[in-house]
Amino acid sequence: MNIFDILIVQPIFNLLMGLYSLIPGGDFGIALIIFTVLIRFALWPLVKRQLHQVTAMRKLQPQLAKIKKEAKGNRQLESMQMMDLYKKNGVNPFRSIGILLIQLPIFIALYQVIQIFTLHRDQIEKYTYDFMQGIGPIQELIAHPENFNEKFLGIVDLTAHAIGGPGGFNIYLIILAIAAAVTQYIMSKQTMPTQANKKRLRDIMAEAAEGKQTDQSEMNAIVTGKMIKFLPFFMLVIMLNLPGALVLYYVVSNIVAVLQQHYILKKDVDELEEIADEQPKAPGKKATAKARAKVATEANVIRITAKDTRPSKQGKGGSS
Repeated sequence: MNIFDILIVQPIFNLLMGLYSLIPGGDFGIALIIFTVLIRFALWPLVKRQLHQVTAMRKLQPQLAKIKKEAKGNRQLESMQMMDLYKKNGVNPFRSIGILLIQLPIFIALYQVIQIFTLHRDQIEKYTYDFMQGIGPIQELIAHPENFNEKFLGIVDLTAHAIGGPGGFNIYLIILAIAAAVTQYIMSKQTMPTQANKKRLRDIMAEAAEGKQTDQSEMNAIVTGKMIKFLPFFMLVIMLNLPGALVLYYVVSNIVAVLQQHYILKKDVDELEEIADEQPKAPGKKATAKARAKVATEANVIRITAKDTRPSKQGKGGSS
């Protein structure tokens, strides 16, 4: 086995094997659903940081629009001020790709695991950890790999493809593929930055024809909106040509992601706004001490002012 197999494929294979062995009668689909939910919850900290970025970016939209107006077409000045604003608010526009970079090797490894369970069952023993080979159901599966149950709920063959199978097409897998496309759209729509400007591509092109300089941020927003609408159709085509197990994984992953994003963005909004508002801490102990002293001084001044502004017994007003 190569390093990718040892570090990623084999752990995923054994986790699925362990879950499969715990399900009475064995059901690869249920094991895969449990596996997917575990993966999504393992990604929770990363998801939360990503959504902090989304919330911060939404809050910065008015300031970004102000920077754009004040720059008056000076792209270099506008870019510098935008990067400075991102830095002050702890925003990294590229951090959101972290989940994709983590999920991609999992997706590739899962495809290989499915290949082992379907086309290379003679390698099941090779990929199973030694300490797991003594477990009853796993020991039985190693001895009789042909008994592996690839059916989800005894109906959906997760090793088949939605199109091109023995019957021409599989209605259950087609429904799963459509569900993958729909959940992809919902998931993307949840994290799409809000845009006050509702210009369309034809409006931008018309302005360009009149000699007006194209606003790159407006163009990017339009392209992002188009991609969100196009991506589900692209994913539908891909899912129709993948094994059912991968489609099931993708659908369940999207559903859990939608629920996670809804919870974090709606139920935990106060915490997100607090983190988005945080400024970078001043470096060094002296800076920290000065900041604390400033806060304490301001608090004392407020208390003294509030106390002195009350009329005295002699009728004199307090000083501020």
